[in-house]
Amino acid sequence: MSLTKRIDQAREAFARKDLAASAAVHQPDVIARAVEPHGGASHQYIGDMVYGGLDGIVTTFAVVSGVSGANLGADVILILGLANLFADGISMAAGAYLSTKSEREYHDRERERESWEIDHFPEGEKAEMIAIYQAKGYSPKDAEALVRIQSQKKETWLDAMMVHELGLLPDERKPLLSAAATLGAFLIAGAVPLLIYLLGLFAPIASPISFPVSTVLSAVALFALGAAKVLITERNWLKSGLEMLIVGGLAAGVAYLVGFLLAGLGA
Repeated sequence: MSLTKRIDQAREAFARKDLAASAAVHQPDVIARAVEPHGGASHQYIGDMVYGGLDGIVTTFAVVSGVSGANLGADVILILGLANLFADGISMAAGAYLSTKSEREYHDRERERESWEIDHFPEGEKAEMIAIYQAKGYSPKDAEALVRIQSQKKETWLDAMMVHELGLLPDERKPLLSAAATLGAFLIAGAVPLLIYLLGLFAPIASPISFPVSTVLSAVALFALGAAKVLITERNWLKSGLEMLIVGGLAAGVAYLVGFLLAGLGA
């Protein structure tokens, strides 16, 4: 059993308040197997995919709503919708790449600084950690014992300092993969509001039904992605789905109203 799977089972047991199931995943042999190295870290990019997809639907459908409100036609919807889809998708991917890269660089730089300080001022760093543990409620004796044990291995000592002194946890995501996950999800989910209009390029579709169909498709996709967000937030899937549907609906409603009120400007 991987560590991730063990944690998932522990969460499920807690949600059900199942003492037997919780005890099973806290057995020493289960814990020992779980902390062994296991390959694969695709779950790290679930957040990028979920939030990239949500942004894709909301922003693209907002364009569709605004143009529909202004009654500018399917051709304008496609032009603006596709331009927004690819431009915002690339922008989102670039943001994800730069954000992940910057966080990793900052973490690595701070770890390098702490390593240098341990090499040159070990006693000062020990005193610093003892003070931190005392501030957390440990007695002076226990704080000194903790630091004495941790400082026997430099990497363990560094890990403790990064968390307790700086509040920094390592982000194992690769910037390029984070960007790719964001872009892919944004493009796929963001294309949903445009599907009916793209279909209209190849088959005759009555113009009055295009926007209602786009609205229904977008609503379904919004709810599905909002529900999928529980993979990250661990909240109730129904509540999460409805919440995202409402937020996306409000954004689309505002865009439609603005387009409707400004429709006369294009005359």
